[in-house]
Amino acid sequence: MNELAARSLATLKGVGPKTAERLAGMGLHTVEDLLFHLPFRYEDRTQVAEIGRLRPEQHVVVEGEILRTDILFSRRRSLLCSIRDHSGQINLRFFHFNAQQKNSLEVGQQVRVFGEVRVGSTGLEFFHPEYVVAVDGALPQLERCLTPVYPTTDGVHQRTLRGAMEQALAVLRQFPPKDLLPADGAAAHLPSLRDALLTLHAPDPDDGIDALLGGTHPALQRLVVEEMVAHQVVMLARRAGQKALGAPALQGERLFRQLRESLPFQLTGAQQRVIEEINTDLAQPSPMLRLVQGDVGAGKTLVAAAAALNAIESGYQVALMAPTELLAEQHHASFQRWLAPLGLEVAWLSGSLGQKARREVESALSEGRAGLVVGTHALFQERVQFQRLGLTIIDEQHRFGVHQRLALRDKGRSQQQVPHQLVLTATPIPRTLAMSVYGDLDTSVIDELPPGRQPIETLVLPASRRADVIARVHAAARSGTQIYWVCTLIEESDSLQAQAAEATWQALCEALPDLTVALVHGRMKPAEKAAAMARFAGGEAQLLVATTVIEVGVDVPNATLMVMENAERLGLSQLHQLRGRVGRGAEQSYCVLLYQPPLSLTAKKRLAVMRETTDGFRIAEEDLRLRGPGEWLGTRQTGELSLRIADLMRDEELVEPARTLAARILSEQPDAAKALEKRWLKGSQDYLDV
Repeated sequence: MNELAARSLATLKGVGPKTAERLAGMGLHTVEDLLFHLPFRYEDRTQVAEIGRLRPEQHVVVEGEILRTDILFSRRRSLLCSIRDHSGQINLRFFHFNAQQKNSLEVGQQVRVFGEVRVGSTGLEFFHPEYVVAVDGALPQLERCLTPVYPTTDGVHQRTLRGAMEQALAVLRQFPPKDLLPADGAAAHLPSLRDALLTLHAPDPDDGIDALLGGTHPALQRLVVEEMVAHQVVMLARRAGQKALGAPALQGERLFRQLRESLPFQLTGAQQRVIEEINTDLAQPSPMLRLVQGDVGAGKTLVAAAAALNAIESGYQVALMAPTELLAEQHHASFQRWLAPLGLEVAWLSGSLGQKARREVESALSEGRAGLVVGTHALFQERVQFQRLGLTIIDEQHRFGVHQRLALRDKGRSQQQVPHQLVLTATPIPRTLAMSVYGDLDTSVIDELPPGRQPIETLVLPASRRADVIARVHAAARSGTQIYWVCTLIEESDSLQAQAAEATWQALCEALPDLTVALVHGRMKPAEKAAAMARFAGGEAQLLVATTVIEVGVDVPNATLMVMENAERLGLSQLHQLRGRVGRGAEQSYCVLLYQPPLSLTAKKRLAVMRETTDGFRIAEEDLRLRGPGEWLGTRQTGELSLRIADLMRDEELVEPARTLAARILSEQPDAAKALEKRWLKGSQDYLDV
């Protein structure tokens, strides 16, 4: 029995019902939960500093004799206590105090103080420090270990957490947890889990605060390795569970050969390679689980069409799901253009579809009359049924969650057989992150752009150059090219220095009266959006003012100039996605990033990267470095990843060894694999559902 996981925090002294409820709100229910709740910093209270050597912003312990204690009445009433040692003098200042506290700080008493040194009105001061006054002339012993400071919540003080943790460590010493990692694996040189936890909650001063917080200390690495192994166990188990199911063996090549012969361009070598990888997977009687990464403009949609035609020719239905209606509409238009000459219809299903049209599509899918449907989240709703779903295609997977991918797959589940799964993304994913988030998928990369494409030239300009940019837009339009003007907001906002799309559209219409200016944003009705996009795609409008709804899927080869307002407000991946709307023809294309000064350091770095490179993978790496995995992935994927201790950026070199070790544990020690999942991913049964 796991005593640590079984013992409730409510059994600990000092943890009453209210405190237990607050701790539960932090996800802390058991002694085991508490032990894995690590400090976010440490304080060194093991040695006394000399007052004469103090510097601002130091967190230190000092000892001294109380010289005087006075209540001051200036701008704000405060209690000021002056102390001195052999090297100097410093003041302690309290804004919240009572008479008892003043009387306890008696002149002549010895006092020990801990706090942050700050610059005050009398020189260096401690504001509201922790302190203890000598009893019978003696101060208590100094701390022997570094003092942990824990993440907490309202109503739970550090002293409460530390008191509970002391009791939890006593339980840990009595009932050490089982070490679930092989002694000769990635954790061979690291301490046991028991010793690692004892060290992290009560480290020796020689352990070094930088090593403890920076991820290099063996005690922290021990927990990081185990957590990463637990996540990889889940990924590999989910993959094995899905691969254990059957899938239709698909071997249709004739339809795509016909499409290929009708195209006015040649496929790139990378497209051909990825299509072969997909066809090899589809021919197997077990489900394909493949992620296709490709930079903007690399031709992922055509690769998806090859997979779809294979399934349709083999007698099965295909569902393609995109996260936004605009992107889904673009896919629908592309597939209709390619498949109509082959005599194939492409159904459309989204939340905005009228009831009558929706019923007709649902009927065609359930009766098997529709071979291919493109849509949004509406595709995995309960009322949508397929007769013979053989392939699901999910575009921009990071906008969905694993559960949504599986929900669409289950539309084609029949006893022990499921559809093949193809996942597309135009956001290149760094390798270690892909292994951690999409570890249940095989990965293909379209790492080649169509021939004739030229790198987009990027300029970074302050908003004060707006008039010059408008003049450049006018000249470009008069020369026959088309232009995107992207805004980050739909409506004006007093609190944000961002140009709204509607206001910008109005201003550009007035500034460029001889041009036709279209407008697209997310709050327009679908028919209005479609009409505006059609005007631009057809060349009727020379300039399109849009919000970031055009981030993916829009393909107008004649558009060779993009202007982005308030570029400092967007992440690197989004900037790169938007920039990819130009440079889709043979002409040289340009992107102008307008920013509103002053720029933060991060914004400067982002814009510099955009100016220096058009390589999507390098941009993704830099974006991940600047934002971290949590913000980079978004809340949906981060919630599924939910790493508590490991840091994918800091600990990336441990991902691959953890995956190797996870595969070994699943194969050789299935009980240990289950125990790891239970320890680190509580309640992950739904997450593992296959």
